[in-house]
Amino acid sequence: MAGRAPLSSLLPEVNFSDWGDVRYLHLGTEWVQGSMRLDAPYEIELEYVQRMMAWLLFVAPAEVPKRHAMQLGLGAGALTKFCRKQLRMRTTAIELNPQVLAACRGWFKLPPEDAKLRVVIADAAGEIRKDEWQGAVDALQVDLYDHEAAAPVLDSEAFYIDCRRLLTEDGCMTVNLFGRSSSYERSLAKIAAAFGPEALWAFKPTREGNTVVLAQRSPERPKRERLADRAQAIQTRWGLPAPKWLRVFKPVSS
Repeated sequence: MAGRAPLSSLLPEVNFSDWGDVRYLHLGTEWVQGSMRLDAPYEIELEYVQRMMAWLLFVAPAEVPKRHAMQLGLGAGALTKFCRKQLRMRTTAIELNPQVLAACRGWFKLPPEDAKLRVVIADAAGEIRKDEWQGAVDALQVDLYDHEAAAPVLDSEAFYIDCRRLLTEDGCMTVNLFGRSSSYERSLAKIAAAFGPEALWAFKPTREGNTVVLAQRSPERPKRERLADRAQAIQTRWGLPAPKWLRVFKPVSS
């Protein structure tokens, strides 16, 4: 089964496909831009998207609902829905293409906006420079790809400096690095230049080739025992496979 949203003259068409019990979002190509399990629309289906929640390892579980999450790139809304519905956080998503938002509302169960959920239709590069966001984000999740999924759309040192300015003192950014034309080493060097190499953690790549990098506004190196306790709490409370993360998630500079 497949559906299609109206075309824009400047932006790629937005459509979806269903395979078994999973629905996939596409931007006019076969590349998957997001997914949703039809029988569990508020859970996170893709492994790399689950790993974008690794900032939870650095926050006491009881504090999570008091925090503010921001996604740059809405995709199929998995992170936005999880932060708002499961974690009960204040959640803001910034998305360039209004048809992606329409698709998320019509096909991917994105809840309506309320006091704790806001979707901003804007170019993320410009939006995140606005005063209202500076120092106001606890968990920044960056997953910005065009319809070809060849490389991150925004991937400069200046962009990552702007991202760091969004974060609270103990805030974290997670970034998905993937693409045929991308270079993990180059991207990592740009993030390190913006945050400092001691602030970086990284997962090993998934089988699909997605590498999630985490950068902390204020670097810390918790003991593995504390991370293990946190990971177990994350799995118990929210069903994310956080104990498995610790096998493939390490500081970049140690």
